[in-house]
Amino acid sequence: MVDKTYSAGLISQSFWFIEIKKIIKLINDGTSEEDIKKMCIEDNLFGAAKEYRAKRIYGYIWNRTKKLDKPLIGIFCSSDLATQKVINLIAVLRSDRLFFEFMFEVYREKNILGIPVIEDADVNIFFKNKEIQSEDIALWTDGTKRRLRSIYFNYLTDANLLTVVDNKKTITPPILDIALERYLDACGDGAIIKAITGVE
Repeated sequence: MVDKTYSAGLISQSFWFIEIKKIIKLINDGTSEEDIKKMCIEDNLFGAAKEYRAKRIYGYIWNRTKKLDKPLIGIFCSSDLATQKVINLIAVLRSDRLFFEFMFEVYREKNILGIPVIEDADVNIFFKNKEIQSEDIALWTDGTKRRLRSIYFNYLTDANLLTVVDNKKTITPPILDIALERYLDACGDGAIIKAITGVE
């Protein structure tokens, strides 16, 4: 399920697909949280430039992996690259209410209406609407919202849900792996299926 609070925390994060894949493999192999933390920070598993950076990346990625239960980790480990990227995106959507609502209210809506392109203006309108709903978001600077907009587009591009050519951002919704779709349905995450695939 998706977190309840609004946050601009994605500004400090990346898609980190290669990094999360390493962590999930370790979890699936039965490595303890303590050993994983040591490998990330002391052994610099992610190749971070400084130790404080390794700690921060580990913290963010560990929080993200906590959104993946054992069945979903199993699906991740047996899936193709495209599905693994979608599962990483699902972990982000479960962690970040605002990004989930962007996917549900903008990405999905565009797909339903048959409008194949997302514009910067679509995201700006989305943030304007959220400012009315949330005092917290109303206090964010324009710079914060611009950076979040950029990050949303980067995440969707990295997950293959958006194709960018000459600044034109074309929606490319995935066909979900059947095991993943059944899992999400069973978890009561039908809204995430709709958000990602862009269906009514």
